[in-house]
Amino acid sequence: MAASGETQTVSEYIVHHLTNLTYGKLPGGFERYDGSVVADGGVWTMAHGGAEASAMGFMAIHIDSMLWSIGLGIVFCLLFRSVAKKAEAGVPSGFVTFAEMIVEFVDNTVKDTFHGKNPLVAPLALTIFVWVFLMNLMDLIPVDLIPHTLMLLGVEYQKIVPSTDPNITMGMALGIFILMLYYSIKVKGFGFVKELTMNPFNHPIFIPVNLFMEVVGFLAKPFSLGLRLFGNMYAGEMIFILIAALFGAGFLWMLPAGLMQMGWAIFHILVITLQAFIFMVLTIVYLSMAHEDH
Repeated sequence: MAASGETQTVSEYIVHHLTNLTYGKLPGGFERYDGSVVADGGVWTMAHGGAEASAMGFMAIHIDSMLWSIGLGIVFCLLFRSVAKKAEAGVPSGFVTFAEMIVEFVDNTVKDTFHGKNPLVAPLALTIFVWVFLMNLMDLIPVDLIPHTLMLLGVEYQKIVPSTDPNITMGMALGIFILMLYYSIKVKGFGFVKELTMNPFNHPIFIPVNLFMEVVGFLAKPFSLGLRLFGNMYAGEMIFILIAALFGAGFLWMLPAGLMQMGWAIFHILVITLQAFIFMVLTIVYLSMAHEDH
């Protein structure tokens, strides 16, 4: 399992597959994996293991999550751009038909869920659904295929499923939260302040209580949005890793492990699609609530 040929324990194998390729600044005086000590002033470098990644703190960046998420976003744009160029008045065929089905499905979902008027919502919903689906779809690639190949090229850590990284899911949720806040203020104006202070108890004496409950509920939306996607995908990835670890348990375990891997992959197709759909629908619902000015 190790690129160098050294045998890993199951726990080391799991930890390795759950470690991001991290770049950041190690503080001065930190003792690295090879016994060397970082000089005063720190050093910007790639982390070797979870301890170094933790020492880098908030300013560290997960290179693998960023590259895979941005790359999949570019794939989405290129695919749908090609569909738009091929679209014509006649009967569509091939991938054009499939893409039109997705667009129609998302458009109908927006019409049924969103009760305001905003041309941004439908394209945003389509982008979220396809982008999250593509990120989740990476979970179906064998867990050792890309990481092991990159290890042979000198890249020690590689997580290829961006949605198993809370930084990615919470970053997306933060973007939705900013839109919620923006449209709540734009559409409701002072009514947004009244909504926060006079609900659910419509009396001035309850303003502190109302404000506390409404603010907590408002802030809980992006957290639930991001953590729900992360939790489900992280759990699915963990199961794939555990099943993959069985292949190293001996020849007798190879057939059961292969059957379990195939069974979980088939079931996981539903999971990755459902999680993309839920993230999209909740986004539409939250934006719809931000546009309700009555």
